[in-house]
Amino acid sequence: MTKGTEIIARFERFASPQLAESWDHSGLQIGNPDQPVHKVMTTLDVRPAVVDEAIDQGVDFIFAHHPVMFKPAKDLDTRNPQNAMYAKLLAHQITVYAAHTNLDTVNGGMNDWLADQLGLNNTTPLVEAGYDPITGQPVGMGRIGDLKESLSVSDFAKHCLTSFGVTGLRVVTPTPAPASIKRVAILGGSGSEFYLNAQQKGAQAYVTGDVSYHTAHDAQASGVVLVDPGHHIEAVAIDQLANLLQNWQQEHQWSITLYRSRVNTEPFQFVTK
Repeated sequence: MTKGTEIIARFERFASPQLAESWDHSGLQIGNPDQPVHKVMTTLDVRPAVVDEAIDQGVDFIFAHHPVMFKPAKDLDTRNPQNAMYAKLLAHQITVYAAHTNLDTVNGGMNDWLADQLGLNNTTPLVEAGYDPITGQPVGMGRIGDLKESLSVSDFAKHCLTSFGVTGLRVVTPTPAPASIKRVAILGGSGSEFYLNAQQKGAQAYVTGDVSYHTAHDAQASGVVLVDPGHHIEAVAIDQLANLLQNWQQEHQWSITLYRSRVNTEPFQFVTK
């Protein structure tokens, strides 16, 4: 019999909660981790359709990247879809755990996965965040590294489309545009505020999500190419978290079944003429 507490404890030996940002709400979200776990589902987001999927699949532990509860509920009126989702989770005794900014920061976590998708070599943290309390190694948000070969701005944008499997993205190109792109920084999620870190470390391009209009103007003036493929590229966590859990399952002989969510939680669609 495997309990949720065993899974959580093993994960937190990999990505310490101490690496999470102060504003974050990583960790246990809802449910009782002392309960036995039979089926674990990995997901990027916990949305009503994802919870319905978990119920249909007989899942009793959801392992997510994005927290379910960033803000406390003001009431428990189940006419509110979010509250109704909480009620479903509790009614079906599903425990939810989220690893957010600690997974973003840890070596071998989210930003290494994204850098690997882009094919970056010799990567180092983009925004230093001290040292891992478990390994003692330097850690930080984002990654900066080098492409195998230089690309034009247009070809780099196409490379991002292919690497992340997205149907569209936004590109902010300075004037004059760099002749080629070789050194690239990336930070999953909403990281546009760190474009100057990318520029100061010699990146010709910076890839991140949720870029605002005014930040795009500032980045354009700074001379760095800004590529916004969206927040949802972090869906790489679905497979990568399952891979980690599978390795630990063999290591600890956990009696669990792993399931990867198949629900697409990308809220945006790209419309062309």
